[in-house]
Parts: sequence; structure tokens; C-alpha cells
Amino acid sequence: MDNILLSAALAFLITFFAIPVIIQVAKDKKLFDEPDERKVHKTVIPTLGGLGIFAGFIIAILMGVPSAITSQLQYFVAAATVIFFLGIKDDVLVLSASKKFIGQLIAAGIIIKFGGIQISNMHGFLGIYEIPHIASIVLSLFTIIVITNSFNLIDGVDGLAGSLGLLTTLVFGAYFFYAGQLTYAVMAFALAGSIIGFLIYNFSPAKIFMGDTGSLLLGLINSILVIKFINIAGGNPVSNFPIESAPAIGFAILMIPLFDTLRVFGLRIIDRRSPFSPDRTHVHHFLLDLGLSHRMVTVTCVTVNIIFIAMAFFLRGLGTTTVIGILLVSAFIFIGTIYYLRPKPKVVVNESIASTGIIKSHKILKLASEVVEAE
Repeated sequence: MDNILLSAALAFLITFFAIPVIIQVAKDKKLFDEPDERKVHKTVIPTLGGLGIFAGFIIAILMGVPSAITSQLQYFVAAATVIFFLGIKDDVLVLSASKKFIGQLIAAGIIIKFGGIQISNMHGFLGIYEIPHIASIVLSLFTIIVITNSFNLIDGVDGLAGSLGLLTTLVFGAYFFYAGQLTYAVMAFALAGSIIGFLIYNFSPAKIFMGDTGSLLLGLINSILVIKFINIAGGNPVSNFPIESAPAIGFAILMIPLFDTLRVFGLRIIDRRSPFSPDRTHVHHFLLDLGLSHRMVTVTCVTVNIIFIAMAFFLRGLGTTTVIGILLVSAFIFIGTIYYLRPKPKVVVNESIASTGIIKSHKILKLASEVVEAE
């Protein structure tokens, strides 16, 4: 317990005192996030908050995890460092999607090959239990890449990615503490401490953004935590805290960022676009269109995520497949509701053009509506 408290407090203090310095340096060097038609902020804001999160997290876990049990920790730190340099370069110079993907594959490979973080059992999902080694590696890579990007893509509103990351790390940290997994408890609570120190400066109106440096780190660490959670809670022989339907509960803990990412990736692929191409189809964009403030969007997403976690926990006796099915249906209902409640864009057609015999008015209206939908 002392190690956990030490790591959380140290991470908070380092991040809390580092952020003002980072803000000042970013202003002096003009390292800002420029607003555009897709982004929701209207002024230039520093994007290097991830520096403070990374510093607080790394120092805290190195201090908090006893040296006798650091065999896997060094590989997690190595993967986090890869992600750190990947994010910092993208925040400062902008990195292509292909190079970011390659860097994420390297980090994921380190975690799987050397860190031992791998999905080797589906725990009854769709009737599947043990899976072949190659399938296990592919599934693990896919899971780590998607979760890593999920926090990056949900980071579009002040305080949202940080608040969701705080929720997930506190839940995972509490489980690992009671399960006697000190390394992972320290990792979770250290990241939670760093996030709290950052959120003080990130709640609307934000003074700084975490950037890719912070959001990719949040995603990477959460991917480690959720896979380890599923492996331990799902019936590991040495586990003293097993939980039924562990994959479903792990999915529920990451529900908002993970489901939103899978949904958006799917829509982009169907539209024959890169999964990483930007647009305004995320859940926070829909909530903003409803007129909610940044704070209300964050509160709404966190509250809904808590409801998903509670739902999965209390329904865990139904089995992994059934619980995941219920979660997916509920998530689609939530997204569909806020999508159709959005105010529809109005189309204005010049009456003089519509009155001419060259193009009929209903065709103009149809064309205009298609343009609006495309935007």
C-alpha cells in the first residue's frame, strides 16, 4: 500500500509542477495547436501536456515498484519511451499515419514479446477458449493498437481523454491492489496521479492539451492493464480475485473510447478512407452538436462509461458473449440517440436559381443536402 501511495503522490506532484513550466516554454517557442474547421477550440493552446504526464508516470513507477519484481517493468518503460518519442515528434513536427502505426507496432511488439502481455484465451467469448499462438499474437497486436489509438481519437474536448483515463486507471488499480498484483497497481495509480495533476490545467477552459504524447501513453498503459486484467480475472490459477466474464468487464471499463474508435474506424473503412483520416463523427462531436459544453460532454461520457461498467459487473453471470452483446446494443442505442437528436443543418437555396428552367428545385435541394452530409 505504501508503494502505491508513494507512486500516486509522486506522479501527481511531478506532473502538477511540471505543467506550468511546459506551458511557459511552449508559449516562448510558439509550440501551439492551431485551430481549424475540424477542431473545437478557437484559440492557440500548447499541446505538450503529455511531457508532464510521461515524466510523472515514469519516475513514479520506477520509484514505486520494488526492485525485486521489476522483471517486466523495464519492457513496459521501454514501450512507453517508444510511444513518448513518437508522440512528441507528432506534437512538434507532425508525423504521418504510417510512421505512427509502425512506431505503435514496435511498442506493441516489445510488450508482447518481452513483457508477456498477450491474449491467449478468449474465456468463452463466442464459445472460444484457448487460441493458437499466431492468432494470439495477431489479436494482441490488434488490441494494443486499437486501445492505444482510442485515447488519441477521443481526445477532442477539454478534459475528456484525461477524465476517461482517470476512470479506467482507478478501476484497474483497485482491482490489481485487491488481487495482489503490485506492479500493475503501481502502474495504474501512478498514471492516475499524473492525470489528476494534468487535469487541473486541462479542464475547460484548457490551458494546455496532452497532445499525442499524453493520449498515446494513456492508451498504451491501458492496453497493458486491460489485457493483464483479463488474464488474471478470467481464471488465472494464481489469481485470488477471479471475476466472471472478465473480457466483457474489461471491454466495459474502456467502453467509451474503445467502442467509439471501433465504430469510427469501421465507418471510415466502409467509406474507403484511411482509418486514421480525420473527421467529425466522434461521440464528443455529436454531443457538442447538441449544444453541450466541454464540461458537460466530459461528464456525460464519464457517467455513461460508469453505467457500462456497472452493467457489465452486475450481468457478469450471463456469460462473456451475452454481456458483450448487451454492451454493444446499449452503446449503439446511445450513439444513435444522440446522433438523431442533433440539430439538422439547414439548406438555403437561391430562389432565383431554383425558379429557372435549367435545374429543377428538388434537384438543387438534393445536391445541397448531399454536400452538407459530405461535410
